[in-house]
Amino acid sequence: MPQIAILTRPDGRNDVLAHELGAAGWQVLVLPALEILPVPVQAGQLPHPQDYDLVVFVSGNAARMYMAQLQSVAGMRAWPEATCAATVGPASARALQALPGFGNDTTVLCPPPEAPTHDSEALWNVLRARGPLPQRVLLVRGTQGRDWLAEQLANAGATVDRHAVYHRQPASWRAGAVRQLQEWAGQGMRPTWLLTSGESIAAVQREVSQAGLLDWWRASRFVVTHPALARRLAQDAGGDGPAPMVQICLPVDEAILDAFIAA
Repeated sequence: MPQIAILTRPDGRNDVLAHELGAAGWQVLVLPALEILPVPVQAGQLPHPQDYDLVVFVSGNAARMYMAQLQSVAGMRAWPEATCAATVGPASARALQALPGFGNDTTVLCPPPEAPTHDSEALWNVLRARGPLPQRVLLVRGTQGRDWLAEQLANAGATVDRHAVYHRQPASWRAGAVRQLQEWAGQGMRPTWLLTSGESIAAVQREVSQAGLLDWWRASRFVVTHPALARRLAQDAGGDGPAPMVQICLPVDEAILDAFIAA
């Protein structure tokens, strides 16, 4: 019986992992749970990095869309040398550093690869360990997201501005993909699903429920990229402990691949 991986990250985020899983003998279905759409901005509403000591990007998408805004709306061609950047993990840091217009010598702070988690809490530990906290901070994010890091910085005396560059909406699954899921359910197959956010869990639940597959989905295996997501699955299933058949890993392809193999 073949092993099946279902990758639910947004378009453009699954290609490398899908190739590696395929090479390892997995059957892969790329089935994004969410669509990432840019938020338009007028020139007078666009915050400029030179006005801040630190710009925090919550994801690679946040970095790409903010840099695109700076270039298309403000005509910026180079990142200001005096402004540091930060991300919640090394994968987002690499995505930021690869973008046109971002300086190779710019300081990018992020949790190390070996950190237990790559999230706001881990980045906060990095910022505190570095020394005096920045006084002027720009948080680049989606229209929805956690305010935990912004609250910590504000409580420490920093001025924090939030700038939304994208919004996420549930993706509608194509009919052929839904038929494939129904076929696997009828055959008693148990795929392993990659879930990377609470919003993606909710979107997947909506689609599988509409297809009449919610109970089948709940009996699947899962790979999640934060302990909070495992707790979310457990709560949705009505249990108090970790959801059964869940592997937790860091949100980088290497760790995700290892988690699938271990699932």
